[in-house]
Amino acid sequence: MTKSMTGFASASGQAAGHSWVWDIRSVNARGLDIRLRLPDWLDGLEQALRPEIQKAAKRGSISLGLRIQRDQGAEELGVDDQALDRALALLKRVETQAQEAHNLVLSASSAAQVLGMRGVSDTSKTDTDPKPVIAALMKQLPDLLAGFDAMRTAEGRNLNSVLGTQIDDIATLTSAARKAADDRKTVIAANLRANLTRILDNADGADPDRVAQELAIIAVKTDVTEEIDRLIAHVAAARELLASDGAVGRKLDFLSQEFNREANTLCSKAQSPELTRIGLDLKAVIDQMREQVQNVE
Repeated sequence: MTKSMTGFASASGQAAGHSWVWDIRSVNARGLDIRLRLPDWLDGLEQALRPEIQKAAKRGSISLGLRIQRDQGAEELGVDDQALDRALALLKRVETQAQEAHNLVLSASSAAQVLGMRGVSDTSKTDTDPKPVIAALMKQLPDLLAGFDAMRTAEGRNLNSVLGTQIDDIATLTSAARKAADDRKTVIAANLRANLTRILDNADGADPDRVAQELAIIAVKTDVTEEIDRLIAHVAAARELLASDGAVGRKLDFLSQEFNREANTLCSKAQSPELTRIGLDLKAVIDQMREQVQNVE
């Protein structure tokens, strides 16, 4: 079953005198890009999170954010006053420039977000030990990733259905193209015989064998048998990929490019209104398929 690169999950928890909310979300990307927004004082958390996220996803631009604060009554976290002043001044500068230069009004930062900025929370002024908090977070992480995976799987199931329908449409159009190509053979053969007769009648001294050879070359150039055979093979390969497990997005993307190449060649060789119409319909379905494939892991 294919998975979507689009997903979201969130979780909240409480342990070791702290409460937190964290979320993970992803959008499509060519590779795997992991971005973490974590409080600086939780040393070692990023190194623990990355390999677990890499196990959960093979492709996508993934962002994980953690907002954490001390519970009321717990030992207060130290604050570096100078760092706090710098952080507030920087926030003010960003808000002012956004308003004056770009006419943008930014949402206000919460106290927890300010405390999470680098250097503001001074752990040297407290006896805070990050290890119990990190242990609690890592214990909850599998549930967060399970929710994330469940959404991506559900989205992938929908994608699988849509792509399956599009591949069926391509198969139907390919069958129609084969029939249209067979129907035009009689017309093309008659045209070639008429052209051969016309040339021989109006070209004194022309070598009949040479003329026939040139017309045969023209006939080969208009033959779409190979294109139709390759389209049928691509349909089989696409169905096999959709039925397989693992990350197949890149393979499907490559296959959709091959579909498009064959459809383009089919249109260029058509020499038949019906075959041209089928080729254009194929290109339309393939373009829709390529858009969907961009979201497959």
